[in-house]
Amino acid sequence: METRVFPLAILLGIAVLMASCSTSGAAESGSFSFGDNFDIMWSEDHFKTSADGQVWYLSLDKETGCGFQTKQRYRFGWFSMKLKLVGGDSAGVVTAYYMCSDPGAGPERDELDFEFLGNRTGQPYTIQTNVYKSGVGGREMRHMLWFDPTEDFHTYSILWNNHQIVFFVDRVPIRVYKNTEKPNDFFPNEKPMWMFSSIWNADDWATRGGLEKTDWKKAPFVSSYKDFNADGCQWEDPYPACVSTTTHNWWDQYEAWHLYDSQKEDFAWVQRNLVIYDYCKDTERYTKQPWECSLSPWD
Repeated sequence: METRVFPLAILLGIAVLMASCSTSGAAESGSFSFGDNFDIMWSEDHFKTSADGQVWYLSLDKETGCGFQTKQRYRFGWFSMKLKLVGGDSAGVVTAYYMCSDPGAGPERDELDFEFLGNRTGQPYTIQTNVYKSGVGGREMRHMLWFDPTEDFHTYSILWNNHQIVFFVDRVPIRVYKNTEKPNDFFPNEKPMWMFSSIWNADDWATRGGLEKTDWKKAPFVSSYKDFNADGCQWEDPYPACVSTTTHNWWDQYEAWHLYDSQKEDFAWVQRNLVIYDYCKDTERYTKQPWECSLSPWD
């Protein structure tokens, strides 16, 4: 795999984007309160924080994992978190970072997924992304990474507006999921979603299709989190004023409806080098290509 060196134009574009992302829900460093922004979903005894409260740790052992969710729902916006994944032998372990319209993962949910699939020591992590609309998923993509995600924190982000959903890793777009003006059953744009993160055992499928099982002698497995950023439309019943198409927010302005040129360059490199699986190209699974696969991510 080629070594990626980002041109100055890309780095400047990233800097502009970072400057435009005002934080809603995350305070200045040193003053962030986990309890003000999140709820523990289960196994509070498997959740810890650093002494200053700025880094959060979820652990998995043979008994259970752990998870948390935002108190607030959102409909469209920019959502990011820094994660450091389980190191060493993490086969069977899944760290999930995702948005979902139903805390109970109900049959009609909308969902946007990052899932980090562990592996045996020395083997690379895999990122799986997925999109659900009204309970229908099956839109998986899998990517390799260009770094070891267990050595340091890296930023994983979702841009969601009425025109596209983009999954970013360190501000590099790895997946683009487009909408169309025609009525459709594949683009989630109606239901507000919470942001979640969790760690759990999935050794029935996560590593080499379930061939590699979790080695519980290596437990507890710990994933680390910090610097949550939500710059989005906070949902207010019955209907918020900041829904998409107002173009009041940067994440809904024209520039956020498409990849800009430097992002396209990064995305092309990812497509050439890092894609392991794309459901749109799985002709055995889908004898008829899903309709959304005909939409160009470049437009």
